[in-house]
Amino acid sequence: MQAWQVHENGEPSEVMRLADVAPPTPGDGQVLLKVRAANINFPDALMCRGQYQVRPPLPFTPGVEVCGETEDGRRVIANPALPHGGFAEYAVADAAALLPAPEALDDAEASALHIGYQTGWFGLHRRARLEAGETLLVHAAAGGVGSAAVQLGKAAGATVIGVVGGAGKAAVARELGCDTVIDRHEADVVAAVKEATGGRGADVIYDPVGGAAHTQSAKAVAFEGRIVVVGFASGSIPSPALNHALVKNYSILGLHWGLYNTKNPKLVLHCHEQLTELAARGAVKPLVSERVPLAGAADAVQRVADGVTTGRIAVLPRNGAAA
Repeated sequence: MQAWQVHENGEPSEVMRLADVAPPTPGDGQVLLKVRAANINFPDALMCRGQYQVRPPLPFTPGVEVCGETEDGRRVIANPALPHGGFAEYAVADAAALLPAPEALDDAEASALHIGYQTGWFGLHRRARLEAGETLLVHAAAGGVGSAAVQLGKAAGATVIGVVGGAGKAAVARELGCDTVIDRHEADVVAAVKEATGGRGADVIYDPVGGAAHTQSAKAVAFEGRIVVVGFASGSIPSPALNHALVKNYSILGLHWGLYNTKNPKLVLHCHEQLTELAARGAVKPLVSERVPLAGAADAVQRVADGVTTGRIAVLPRNGAAA
C-alpha cells in the first residue's frame, strides 16, 4: 500500500515522504481499516515537527482522524493507533473506540466530525456550560477547530462573534453563521467585542490560538465569563495574570479532549450521539474546504501548519475520488 512516513522531525513538506509499505498488522483489540478519508488536524503538523505531546516512534504515518471501512463493511470514524496513522490506504484503530459514521455526512465530512467537534462540544457544554442567549467569542473562527465551535454555539442558541485574520476568512465566518465577524487585521478586537456586546463582553471565549488572542480574551471577557483554552496555534503559550482573573471574576478552563478517551469514554460516546443528531438535522456540517488525493497530503499538512487554510482539508486515498 501507499503511506506517508516521517523518518525525521521537521516541517511537514520536508519530512513527509510517500512510500510503498506493507499494510499494518492490527494488534490485540485493534482492527484494520481501509481509509476512505483522512482529515488533517494541526496536531499532525506538530507531530511532524516533534512538538506534540504525543511523539510516535520514527518512522510513523501521520493522520489522527479518519473515516474508514472495516473488513466487514462498516463505515466508521476512528482515531488511528499511531504509528499507523491515516495518511495511507490502510490504518489500524482500537476496536473499542470505533464510532459509526453519520449517514448524513459524506466520507470527507465524517472524517472531520470527530476531534474538532468533540473538542468544541466538550469545551462549550462540559467545561464552559454555555447557555442559550449567551455570547460566544470564537478565535480563528474560519479554521477547522473554530468553525466547529461556531456551528455548535449557534446550535446551542448563543450569539456568536467570530475573530478571523483576513477578508477571505471573514467571508467564511459569515457563511458559517457568525452574528458578528471581526477581522483582527482591520479592527481592534477588544473594542469591537465591547461594541457588539454593549460594553458587557463575551460570556464564553473559545481560544485555540493562544498568544495575543489570550490577551484580547482577558480584556474582552464578561463578568463571570469563561475562557476555554483549547490550543496554541500561534505557537505562543501565554502566562495568564491570575490577579486579573480575580478582579474581573472570570474563569480560565483548560480542555484536553483526548483525556476523556481514558478518563470517561462513555462521555465521548454520548457526545458522538449528540453530534450525529445535530448532523442529521443539519445543525452542524463540517466545512471541508478541500478534498485532495493521497499524493497531495504533505502540501496540505504544510498549509494547515502555516495557517493559510479555512475549514478542513480531507485526504482521499482512493485517487481523490469524491467520497
